[in-house]
Amino acid sequence: MALLQPDTARIGHTSGKPAEDRVPDERVFGTPRELREALSKLIGGDQVLHRAIDLIRYASDASPYRLIPQVVVTPRTTRDVVALLKYCRENGRHATFRAAGTSLCGQAQSDDILIDVRKHWYGMSLADGGSLLRARPGVILGHASTFLRKHGRRLGPDPASINACTIGGVIANNSGGMRCKIERNAYNTVRSMTLVLASGTVIDTAQPDAEAALMRSEPELAQGLLKLRAELIADRPLTDRIRHKFMIRNTNGYRLDALLDADTPLEIFRRLVVGSEGTLAFIAEAVIDTLPTPGATCVTWIPLPSMDEAVALVPGLVSLGAEAVELMMAPALTAAVQAFPGTPHYWMTLDPKAAALLVEFTAADDAALDHIEAAAHALTANANLLQPLDFTRDAKAMEIDWRVREGLIGIIGKGRPDGSALVNEDVCFPPARIAEGAQDLQALLTKHGFLPGVAGHAAFGNLHFTLTPRLEDPADRARYSAFMDELVELVIDKYDGSLKAEHGTGRNMAPFVRREWGDKATEMMWRIKRLADPYGVLAPDCVLTRDEGIHLQRFKSSPAIDGSEATRCIECGMCEPVCPSRNVTMTPRQRIVVRREMARQPNDSLMFAQLLKDYEYDGIQTCAADGSCAEPCPVSINTGTLVKSFRQRENTDGREKVALAIAKRWNSVETIARMAVGVTDFISRTVGVRALTGLTAVARAALSKDLVPSVPGPMPQKAPGRLPQTSRQGAAAVYFPACINRIFGRARGMARRPSLPEALVALSARAGQPLWIPDNVRGLCCSTPWSSKGYRLGHEWMATAIADAMWDWSNAGALPVVIDAVSCTHGLLDDVRTHIDRERQERFNKIELVDAIVWVHRLLPSLPIERKLGSAAVHPTCSMIHLGLEEKFIEIARAVADDVIVPIGTTCCGTAGDRGLLHPELVVSATREEKAYLDAHPADVYLSANRTCEMGLQQATGKPYESFIFALEETTRLDGAAR
Repeated sequence: MALLQPDTARIGHTSGKPAEDRVPDERVFGTPRELREALSKLIGGDQVLHRAIDLIRYASDASPYRLIPQVVVTPRTTRDVVALLKYCRENGRHATFRAAGTSLCGQAQSDDILIDVRKHWYGMSLADGGSLLRARPGVILGHASTFLRKHGRRLGPDPASINACTIGGVIANNSGGMRCKIERNAYNTVRSMTLVLASGTVIDTAQPDAEAALMRSEPELAQGLLKLRAELIADRPLTDRIRHKFMIRNTNGYRLDALLDADTPLEIFRRLVVGSEGTLAFIAEAVIDTLPTPGATCVTWIPLPSMDEAVALVPGLVSLGAEAVELMMAPALTAAVQAFPGTPHYWMTLDPKAAALLVEFTAADDAALDHIEAAAHALTANANLLQPLDFTRDAKAMEIDWRVREGLIGIIGKGRPDGSALVNEDVCFPPARIAEGAQDLQALLTKHGFLPGVAGHAAFGNLHFTLTPRLEDPADRARYSAFMDELVELVIDKYDGSLKAEHGTGRNMAPFVRREWGDKATEMMWRIKRLADPYGVLAPDCVLTRDEGIHLQRFKSSPAIDGSEATRCIECGMCEPVCPSRNVTMTPRQRIVVRREMARQPNDSLMFAQLLKDYEYDGIQTCAADGSCAEPCPVSINTGTLVKSFRQRENTDGREKVALAIAKRWNSVETIARMAVGVTDFISRTVGVRALTGLTAVARAALSKDLVPSVPGPMPQKAPGRLPQTSRQGAAAVYFPACINRIFGRARGMARRPSLPEALVALSARAGQPLWIPDNVRGLCCSTPWSSKGYRLGHEWMATAIADAMWDWSNAGALPVVIDAVSCTHGLLDDVRTHIDRERQERFNKIELVDAIVWVHRLLPSLPIERKLGSAAVHPTCSMIHLGLEEKFIEIARAVADDVIVPIGTTCCGTAGDRGLLHPELVVSATREEKAYLDAHPADVYLSANRTCEMGLQQATGKPYESFIFALEETTRLDGAAR
């Protein structure tokens, strides 16, 4: 162990008994060598993930199942996919495609070869003037929506997982959503696709000769599809049955109506691929019809005493053109009051039998929307409303309303019993019978001891419900099995509905496809599967299976981990798109998944020891611990908090003493660091960054990669040694320049002066609100560098020191204190107050801490803009978002520039204080999509609000990011000096 390295063994073993579903020690070396070497030769070793920790982190999706793959591969090209499928055919293996892993029925799992088609399959563009979107399968649906919104367009599907699921997954599952009418789903809006068939054939269905190419390369498939079409057309009762079944939402089995909707083999097959869950072909690219974005939108809740009364209004609301009509029961709304600030208080008093409809209307403009609102009032005039209709067009208010609807799974997830799974199911009834169907469904849930809550897309007859069984318990498995059997009888026999409406078939419903469709239709589906995949290469037992009990096999246990909130993780994957390390090591979900596997293991197992060893870098060192994962998480888990606790437990007494000594001597450290920045800048300019990186690598190897920073790119200039002269007399506020702005100056190539403190002092004086910088600010810090690494003693010492200093500076809270780095503001508000004694807490709470974003936003009315810039690309940092300052930051940017751009894919930059300097690969991972957007859409200036973030962003993207304060100070100068 190198000097001052963390002691990984101190993390220890989560208490609990070894689980039956633990991965055996025989798998400790991961992928069998022969398989690993063969695939490495085919597509490259860096694209083959083979360690046990890799296989385990990919073993779970959002379903209750868990399959451990033999290997995980991350192909980069269509040629790679062709090679992998050829290997499967020749060696009797099978493969499953996985994108976001938000699948709810086990579609994204494999016990053989798992193919990750998210990591290297990102990219999109507009076609035909914006009426078409061309996208690769790894594009996140939310990114596509943002991209299209700038052009006044949108996509039809809008599932609740929009900010995590990918285009490929949406098409593969024919996903729906709140506003997705049948004519807007993927089946009806995908125009063309580039497909890789199980045979290795690659076909772009948009090419003029594509039909002929299919006939030449796949004659059995082409002729077989035509034969099936002829048989179906000749069977009028079955034809009518299929048409009837797809009049409502249905994703159970294959789209047999493709045989009726097209008359050529390729067009039939293209349609069959939609909703086939990766069992017929790989979608390498898709071209999708887009829709115009509405000019105006409004939302309202319609609460009524009973579900019957609520559902009775649905047809009328649909006839008025409602975009969405969502049904929720009173218990869920009552729970939502505690979970979501800003919800109506009357929800607390609702009778449990009450229900409410969340209704959204859209129109071309506000005037047209006025007429629709008036019609809705007239429609409900005689209804027994519990509250009057209260339409809102405010974007924030509408966002809260939709968050309540989408957050239902989180409410249940937080409150579920320890050790229980979360099974999220959906069925579809004929819309005219939704009230009756909902009542029967609630009765069935109650009969089997499950929560009777249902919710869903009332306009479509599509209801969702959640089960929380302990699936490792044989009695609960039997209860779950009995419920599923009776659910099938209810939906199929009584209502002739569909067993899956928008979640796909997967392992969970595959045994019931025949029950819903009958023998002849199901055998047609099997023939389609054999024609497209004669060797059974693609995702066996998904969509179609011969094993009638497969839905009761390979459940995952849910052991408690570390006594933390992470135990509540439902493994949905919503956190993954915002995680800085998503493209280099692990995501929050995967950190929890692997820690759960450790909990399943005996303390002395070889597997536990190996996972613990690999977890140090993958799980701990490369976690930014920025807390961004808590924002999209349905159960609000901050995995960074868990990782910080690991770091604290890893710290030895020696590390703690060193950290405390550094805290006490921070003034000297700061001086040395500022000098080092100057020396580093000089060396990098004279001998080059690469040579300097080599020198730091030696120190990192000898001491610790988690303590000694690297030099991943050009370093900034050092900050001036002296802070600007200010006066306490007449000051409007105290100014605490963060230590990062006392150490790091402006980017290389920029003017050294003004420094950031000089710019903010000048700007404030210009607005008539002078600032005072105390003489003793040096040597003091927000304490975040210690808290993020888990150094308890250093954190407590610095937190006490800064709290005492701010009490004195502010004259016992009489003056506000301005901080010029938003991560430091966040640290002061979030960490400091929890690590000081009660007396200091009471004093600290009396001090108004003001981030520079808030301070400058207050100054704006007093700062006439002398000239505006053309465009500004802005990066809202994770701390900014945690503090709710993103809108103010963007408003400031709009005062500076005519066009303000938030690049698509912008998340936490991964710098996380000094974490990005310790592990620069983290910043590259975090900014991959952001860099791609900036390369295609450059701006005049690049603005953020945290110096280390700006440094990381510049090194990763090549763009000169600086504080927004510089841009505003320059554009408000009376001399109008050019930038």
